[in-house]
Amino acid sequence: MNPQTTEQVAGLYKKIVSGTKRRRKSKIVIAPPFVFITALKKIGGTELGAQDVFWENEGAYTGEVSAKMIKSAGANYVIVGHSERREILGETDEMINKKIRAALKAGLKTVLCVGERDRNDPNFQNFVKKELEADLSGVSKAHAGNLIIAYEPIWAIGTGHTPSADDIFEMATYIRRSIFDILGKKAAYETPVLYGGSVDRKNAGRFLRAKGINGLLVGGASVAAQEFISIVSAADV
Repeated sequence: MNPQTTEQVAGLYKKIVSGTKRRRKSKIVIAPPFVFITALKKIGGTELGAQDVFWENEGAYTGEVSAKMIKSAGANYVIVGHSERREILGETDEMINKKIRAALKAGLKTVLCVGERDRNDPNFQNFVKKELEADLSGVSKAHAGNLIIAYEPIWAIGTGHTPSADDIFEMATYIRRSIFDILGKKAAYETPVLYGGSVDRKNAGRFLRAKGINGLLVGGASVAAQEFISIVSAADV
């Protein structure tokens, strides 16, 4: 729920667009609150995403936003299953699965967030596998090309504690093996895997150098223009 006004979000967005316009190979997707998508689309400069989606196309679901509405507003991406929605709002894997299927069917590039609560739990990998199995149940292989996985360890978010490059590589590999079992070989090799969790300008390069990682899901640092620009610069090396 940041920033709070159209003026604030437009100012932040313009700074980011201006500060990253010379990037050579990195790709940026900005996912603002729903109400700001259209305003940022008019400004232009990056691709846009939404922070959530509802699973029905239309109907009496007051306050919800459908995949078609998101596309109409000007976004081509959506984030589903973010840790805050799971932990704070009680979003279940059943709900996330319905959202994933609706978003992919509508042609949105869909970022599915998964991650363990406790790294010291001996079954932490199995926790992530169960999330993937439940969240991707019934997903068509024909839609898998628009799927993106964000590894977002809950214990690392906002804590300053982060996994090592080896830990991230281990989990990225495990995620791809799980995708292989669920959606097949092509999806396992081609689905991008992002890392998210306390990403900032100081550690972005280290995360991006971790084997098996294709990009970053940036949280709090994305609402500080220069911080985010520095992260993009690390991705553009």
